[in-house]
Amino acid sequence: MNLKFVVNDYVLIWNLLFQASINEKIHKLKQKLWINYKKEYNATYRDKELMLKDPKNFIPNDDSIYNIMLETKEYEKIKKDTEKYRNQVLKIWDDNKKDAIKIIKSITKLEIKPYQVLIVNDGLDIIDTTTPKDAKVNTIILGKKVTADTSLKLLVDLVYRIIKKELQEYKTEYKEIVDAVIELAILNEFPTRITGRSHYLTGDPTLNYLKRQIYPYWLMYLGADKEEMMNFMMRDKIAFDIDKYSYEKELKKKDILGFIDFCIRNQKYIVKIHELEII
Repeated sequence: MNLKFVVNDYVLIWNLLFQASINEKIHKLKQKLWINYKKEYNATYRDKELMLKDPKNFIPNDDSIYNIMLETKEYEKIKKDTEKYRNQVLKIWDDNKKDAIKIIKSITKLEIKPYQVLIVNDGLDIIDTTTPKDAKVNTIILGKKVTADTSLKLLVDLVYRIIKKELQEYKTEYKEIVDAVIELAILNEFPTRITGRSHYLTGDPTLNYLKRQIYPYWLMYLGADKEEMMNFMMRDKIAFDIDKYSYEKELKKKDILGFIDFCIRNQKYIVKIHELEII
């Protein structure tokens, strides 16, 4: 997994124009632009898809709105703040990437494509993974506030969105199972290995029951033998009767897609087990 963190003027300006206003000055500037350049403002809204196909080489058909924004002192300040935010995010990634890449590879057993992370102002409070199918580069727009206490959360959220994007078209008719497995991989096992403490009781609460049903097989997928499973159960505070499960030794040889396929094929059998409980 190779991530490149970039501040792009067009992407930043577009999001300042069409996301919620980050401050009163930007709000007033947007109103002024709307009143005086309504046609151009509307035309700029349609730039997003073309922009995200190739952000580095994007040239708008009409750059009048962008040029006005570029010349304002408020944008100059926001750009500087955004560059500082980029440096924060880059440091979080650089400090963790060696372990993160190794862990993600170990858990998913997939080769993840390189991504360009387009950094926007953190006041926008967004992570946007919407990109055109024919895009020349894989992109994610990131603008989430981060502190020393939330740096891990930002890292996990970013990786989670990337893996979700990678698997967004896989077995879409079984979306709930796919989502549950991705959560087990990235929201649960990934931060557990990064921090050394369990994160298995986090994620979408509507998926908890399904995740608990899958969990014994998930441990087999991770390579835990029957003796090791007890340690995992205690670590994650999820209990099940090991003797009621046949050990699927082939699971540890599969990648995450193969594991998802296993869960889909055996879903009727998996969800019949009701003895699981949180301890």
